[in-house]
Amino acid sequence: MKALLALEDGRTFPCRSFTGPGEAWGEVVFNTSMTGYQEILTDPSYRGQMVTMTYPLVGNYGVNPDDVESDGIQVSAFILKEYQPFPNNFRATASLADYLKDQKILGIEGLDTRALARHIRTAGAMRAFISTQDLVPRSLAERANAIPSMLGQDLVKGVTTSIPYYWVNGKPVACHQDRIVLDNTIWKCREKKYSVVAFDFGIKYNILRCLEQAGCEVMVVPASTTVETVKAMEPDGIFLSNGPGDPEPVTYAVTTIRELLGYRPIFGICLGIQLLGLALGGKTFKLKFGHRGANQPVKNLRSGRVEITSQNHGFAVDIDSLKRNAIEITHINLNDNTLEGFKYQAYSVFAVQYHPEASPGPHDASYLFGQFAESMKRRG
Repeated sequence: MKALLALEDGRTFPCRSFTGPGEAWGEVVFNTSMTGYQEILTDPSYRGQMVTMTYPLVGNYGVNPDDVESDGIQVSAFILKEYQPFPNNFRATASLADYLKDQKILGIEGLDTRALARHIRTAGAMRAFISTQDLVPRSLAERANAIPSMLGQDLVKGVTTSIPYYWVNGKPVACHQDRIVLDNTIWKCREKKYSVVAFDFGIKYNILRCLEQAGCEVMVVPASTTVETVKAMEPDGIFLSNGPGDPEPVTYAVTTIRELLGYRPIFGICLGIQLLGLALGGKTFKLKFGHRGANQPVKNLRSGRVEITSQNHGFAVDIDSLKRNAIEITHINLNDNTLEGFKYQAYSVFAVQYHPEASPGPHDASYLFGQFAESMKRRG
């Protein structure tokens, strides 16, 4: 089925839909990973975005219920060079097309995805509109320009959990607020595991798996959870998750984090580092085209070691705004020298911009979960 993708600057890409008729819109971005498309599709950090895969052939290993990073597909549309309709893998339970169609997500193929990626690298990430019905370039470009900018939008509200839940044996276990009081009695393994309150700004399941493997009992709470509620639970540590979009509009989280500084050890990932940066008096900005893929080089300034990391973000903390506040910069991106990690020893706070839990991606930075456990042990 014929389709058309139009960018806000007027450039268009004829293509075809492999999921049937439909329309989709959002910020179009690219991911350089060669595998892991199901994890990418279900990553809440992609809310409001249409993802282009630069690897040309996608769909060859199908999908399965184990490789998800949230409770559903989060991207607005999936953009491919060539879709493989006949998956061949012993773990596959469905095809990629069926998976997308079941959740009413548009998938398109037959366009030059590397040309699209090069255009975004030059002009920057931008809004786009895809349609199988409106194939008039000028009309579709006008519709792309009418899409709200990602700057200034609070996308966290659309992905955070509405009720707290435990993470037990690799699965979420809901707890209804009318049946549970969030205080220090909620912990079931207090003497055996570190109790961690994890703020859900769009948390990935593999982060929770890694926290559990590091010896943590995890209670996941909504992004709007108050300081008073957290302190009533008396956790050993606080985790700040990844999430979508611009950190600056998430003012309620910044205020809460600022009031929790020094209370317990804090570990932040992705959006978590941006919110921490704002809470510590830093500034954030939008990257030209973001960092998305499983092959991003990051230098650990403490060890001198280079880690290959998985990343997915379009915003970053201004590195100079933190240096002025005597915060130790621990990691930098070797492609553009942007901030990838910092530590504030006085508050027992550390955070990274990349994804040490990977999924998909390398495990070079998985040691950070052990460092978080060690920081709680030292305090305890």
